Amino acid sequence: MAEADDSIARALSPFLRIHKDGRVERLMGTDRVPPSMDPASPVLSKDVVVSPEPAISVRLYLPNSPSPSSPKLPVLVYFHGGGFVIETTESPTYHNYLSALAAEARVVVVSVEYRRAPEHPLPAAYDDSWAAIKWVGAHSSGQGHEGWLNDHADLTRVYFGGDSAGANIAHHMGLRFGEIESSNGTGIGIDLAGLILVHPYFWGDDPLPEEATEPERRALLEGLWRLANPTATGCDDPHINPAKDPGLLKMGCSRVLVCVAEEDPGRQRGWHYKEVMEKCGWKGEVEVTEAKGEGHVFHLMNPASENSVAMMKRLVKFMNNQ
Repeated sequence: MAEADDSIARALSPFLRIHKDGRVERLMGTDRVPPSMDPASPVLSKDVVVSPEPAISVRLYLPNSPSPSSPKLPVLVYFHGGGFVIETTESPTYHNYLSALAAEARVVVVSVEYRRAPEHPLPAAYDDSWAAIKWVGAHSSGQGHEGWLNDHADLTRVYFGGDSAGANIAHHMGLRFGEIESSNGTGIGIDLAGLILVHPYFWGDDPLPEEATEPERRALLEGLWRLANPTATGCDDPHINPAKDPGLLKMGCSRVLVCVAEEDPGRQRGWHYKEVMEKCGWKGEVEVTEAKGEGHVFHLMNPASENSVAMMKRLVKFMNNQ
């Protein structure tokens, strides 16, 4: 067997390296933990295959001890972050956070394992995420393949959420849902109650007021986007810059919660998203909540901090319609 060529074709620190032989070496987000069916745990979890080809799966989280006669629970379809290139549903970071969120909010969480770039550039992540949403909707009659959803999921109260690139996905799933609902009287079996966009990965070719202008910082965010979507014309592509999207009126819900962090390079994009949605003619409401003194996805890095606890409480209130 020929020896692998270990010379580097492209490096995108601190995320990954692409070798000249085509091998992708991910430098972070590679740790994995199994799901838990521990009967003493406050939340049960398991992995379920949605599609063998393309390979799409979900990790489900169910607050422990519900009975079939208990009131059904809201559903959060969650898309993990990682710039479209790293992390998985099996990451201990996401597993622990979503377990805690499921317990605190008393929701069923469907964490989506979508294909990642650069091996599978966009729109693979969008298409996989939509396939997972349709799979959830297939349980609306209570006759789907997954018992947890049949017995415990209230599909009239479904939320799409995610952080960073996952928040980008959640936004576009909301648009796709709205387009389908408006053109298809039967829908896909769910009602979309709202979106949760945590530190969303939005960008643009031109800096916003107060946005970072340092070439190195902007180059990293732009490089990630070009790696994820090599056919895009740039960072004014509507998939990364909602302000350039003429289809925002299609948004399929009336409530959006955006979480931003004061020290996050994408902070201004979160606030700008609120302005764009309000000016486009969409009739819904966008609420923005900001964590002072914090950086990108701080809640995943330090979930026990005061600001992280406060943010989780805000997510819980949003999903309980408070």
